[in-house]
Amino acid sequence: QDEDDLLGSREGKRLRDTAVAATRAYVLHPALKSSSARRLPEHGLAEAVALAAALPELDVQGSEVVRLSRVNPGTLLGSGKVAELKDRFHDLKIDLVLIDGSVSPVQQRNLEKEWGVKLLDRTSLILEIFADRARTNEGVLQVELAALSYQRTRLVRAWTHLERQRGGFGFVGGPGETQIESDRRAIDDQVIRLKRQLDRVVRTRELHRAARRKVPFPLVALVGYTNAGKSTLFNRMTGAEVLAKDMLFATLDPTMRGIVLPSGRKIIASDTVGFISDLPTQLVAAFRATLEEVLEADLILHVRDISHPESAEQAQDVADILTSLGVKPSVPVYEIWNKLDLVAPAARAALAVNAEGRSNVFPISAVTGEGIDSLLAAISRAFDEEKSERTLTLGFAEGRKRAWLHEEGVVIAEEDTEAGHRITVRWTARQEKRYRDL
Repeated sequence: QDEDDLLGSREGKRLRDTAVAATRAYVLHPALKSSSARRLPEHGLAEAVALAAALPELDVQGSEVVRLSRVNPGTLLGSGKVAELKDRFHDLKIDLVLIDGSVSPVQQRNLEKEWGVKLLDRTSLILEIFADRARTNEGVLQVELAALSYQRTRLVRAWTHLERQRGGFGFVGGPGETQIESDRRAIDDQVIRLKRQLDRVVRTRELHRAARRKVPFPLVALVGYTNAGKSTLFNRMTGAEVLAKDMLFATLDPTMRGIVLPSGRKIIASDTVGFISDLPTQLVAAFRATLEEVLEADLILHVRDISHPESAEQAQDVADILTSLGVKPSVPVYEIWNKLDLVAPAARAALAVNAEGRSNVFPISAVTGEGIDSLLAAISRAFDEEKSERTLTLGFAEGRKRAWLHEEGVVIAEEDTEAGHRITVRWTARQEKRYRDL
C-alpha cells in the first residue's frame, strides 16, 4: 500500500515530517515602500522569525526584509528578486519559504513552481503553530475548523512538482489538489461535522460558566500580546504550572485557577491565548468562544512586554482586539508593565516616572517577583470597593437586566408591583456601571 495511504492522517504526516531531518526554512518579510505601517519592517521580520522558531521541526537558515515598490499580482515579488532568491534557496538547500504576509493562491502556486519549495504565508504559519499547541478537545476542534476554512479558499490546480516531494506541512497545504470540487465538498462536510462537535463543547462550557456565576468569585482575565509573559505572571500569582516559555504562542488553551488575595478574598484568574498583529480572521472567528472568558471578566490585566522596542504598538493591537471582541468600556483594565528585569536602569527610571500617579499601571517582573505584591494589593482594593444600596423598578419585559442582577448576587430584596419588579440591590460603583451598559 502506498506510504501516503498509510500515513494519510494529520498525525501521520506530522510524525513523518518530524522523523526526518529538520525542515530548512527561510523567512521573508515583504515591505511596501509606500506603506504607512506603524511598525518597522525589521521588527516585523524579527517577529516572523520568532514565529518560525515556535515550531520545533523548522531550522531557519536565513531571513530578510524584501522592499517592494508594488505588489506583483502573479508572483508578489518582482522577477529579478524571484530569480535572486531562487539561486539563494538552491545554495542553502531550502525546503520551505515563509512569507510574513498575505499570499494569494495564484502567487503561492507560481512561487512554489519557480522556486521548487513549499511556501507558507503568515496565516498558514500561525495555524501550524496553533495546531502544534492545542491540547484540549475544544482547542483541537477550533484549530481544525480554522484550517479547513482557510484551506477551502486556496484550492487551485495541481502543483505536480510537490506531489512526491513531501507529505504536506501538518494539515495546511500539502500536495496539489487535482479534484477541486470533490475536495471542496469534502471540506464542507468536515466543517459541518466540526461545528456540531464545537457546539456541544460550547454548550458544556456555558453550563460551567453559568455555575461559576452563582459563586460570588470575581473573574480576572490576563490578556496581552503573545510572549508578553502572561503565563509566567499567572504561575507567579496562582502557583500553577502552566507552560511558560520565551516562545510565541506557548499558551493556547485557556487555564483558570483560584487565588486568595491579601485581603482574604478569593478570585478566579484566567490565562488566555496571546494576541498578535494581523491575527488570521479564521482564528479570530474560531477562537471567539475561548476568548469569551475575557467578556465575562470583572477585571482585565493587560500584560505588556515593556522591554520590547514596539511595546506601544503591541499594546494598540491588543486594545483593538479587545474592542473587536466587544469588551465593555466599564470593565476596568490594569496595564501590567512586565519584564522590568530586562530593562536598562536608565529606562527603568523613566518608566517609574511615567507610571507615577497612574492608578491602573503596575511595573513588575513576573520572573523576579518585583512589583507583584503591589499588583495583588491593587486587585484586592478593586474588589473591596464601598457598596451602596439602590432600589430599581424593572418592567416585566426587562428579564435580561433582572437575570443579570441575580447572577451578580447583588439582589437583597425583590417584590412584584403593578409597575414591574421592584428590586433592592447592594452593589459597587463598578457593578452599577456594568448594569448601565446592559
